[in-house]
Amino acid sequence: MTEFFGSWNQGPQEEDGEEEVVESVETITTTTTRTRTIPKSSSTKTTTMTTPAKLYGRELSTYDEVDVDELLSKLTQEELTMLAKEVDPDDNFLPPSQRNNYACEKDPTGPLNRKKLIEHINKQALETPDRPEVKPFVPGVVRGKKWIPPPPPEKVRDAEEQITIDLGDEYEQALGTASQEEIIDLAAILGFHSMMNQDQYHASLLNKGQPVGLGWDGITKATKPKVFPMDPPNDTDPDETIARVQQNDQKLTDLNWNNIKNISDEKFEKLFEALKSNSHVEVLSLVNVGLTDRTAGALADALRHNTALRVLSVETNFISPPALVQLVRALLHTNTVEEFRASNQRSQVLGNKIEMEITQLVEQNPTLLRLGLHLEYSDARHRVASHLQRNIDRIRKDLTLRLQFRFFNNLRKGARSQ
Repeated sequence: MTEFFGSWNQGPQEEDGEEEVVESVETITTTTTRTRTIPKSSSTKTTTMTTPAKLYGRELSTYDEVDVDELLSKLTQEELTMLAKEVDPDDNFLPPSQRNNYACEKDPTGPLNRKKLIEHINKQALETPDRPEVKPFVPGVVRGKKWIPPPPPEKVRDAEEQITIDLGDEYEQALGTASQEEIIDLAAILGFHSMMNQDQYHASLLNKGQPVGLGWDGITKATKPKVFPMDPPNDTDPDETIARVQQNDQKLTDLNWNNIKNISDEKFEKLFEALKSNSHVEVLSLVNVGLTDRTAGALADALRHNTALRVLSVETNFISPPALVQLVRALLHTNTVEEFRASNQRSQVLGNKIEMEITQLVEQNPTLLRLGLHLEYSDARHRVASHLQRNIDRIRKDLTLRLQFRFFNNLRKGARSQ
């Protein structure tokens, strides 16, 4: 569709013969079509109504050639402010102060002081008076309408009344003459935990007698925690124990260096070097002594040569996951270590690769019975637990066979002696 527009200020045409230039603008008019269909009959008619879309009384095609920048340049600052308040730009690159309608006209008082701001808020909260109560509070008096639960339906009441249990004359007489404490003991034995508190339940199980004055609705009072004395500091002399390990002392079977601070790496190296040839130390505890990867490598080398160690604990140290793998791999070279604990190290999470590698090494170990490591993945935990249980069952079976063999040998010796 083509429309012609003349000049906005059309006056009388001048007589000097100037021609008036009329521009031809071709635009597309947006129309809205409404169709109403009447059910079919002998005379069916379809009516179509077409109305052009308009904005501010003009058709949309009128604004196609409008220059927005030129219009904005003609607006004053006040008009631009008013226009900005009516527009909410969806632009994440604009700061929040330019994307809302609120415009603070106050001058900044300085940089933000969080402490003073919190103090001001607390002061305002304390100085603001509370709203007056319509009805003052009186102890024991219910203000407002008290909620009363509706009565249960008749069907429910009838069903509750019809439920009867015939326990017999003997049980009926026993329960009828039983005291409240005896009923609580019976409920604890039957496992009705929700009917009593914790003190009553444990008193019933331990046969200590029910606390006086509690009953069914009694409230358990907080019990004072028991005060245990602090553990004495570890007074083991590292130099003396190193000398005894080097001498292969028969009386030294349990070596405990737990919580000893400031042990040098040289002392650790001397101890681990002496463990290679020691044949009497069965328990080695190095908890919270500051073991690192360097000293852990020396310990792994000692485990490859030692044949007497049964329990090893290196918890709460600074051993990395790869060094832990070295220690677990070193257990394969000795067939004596039954318990290995190495949790709470520098890295709390070992990772899937390290856990799978440790799992494979544990599955190759036929003597390990207990492992103290935090494994995050369920597959690794299940495989390790299953293998350790198989080792325990096998050792238990071997022990049973040995005892039976000794028993039959003793029987044979007794029969021969007779």
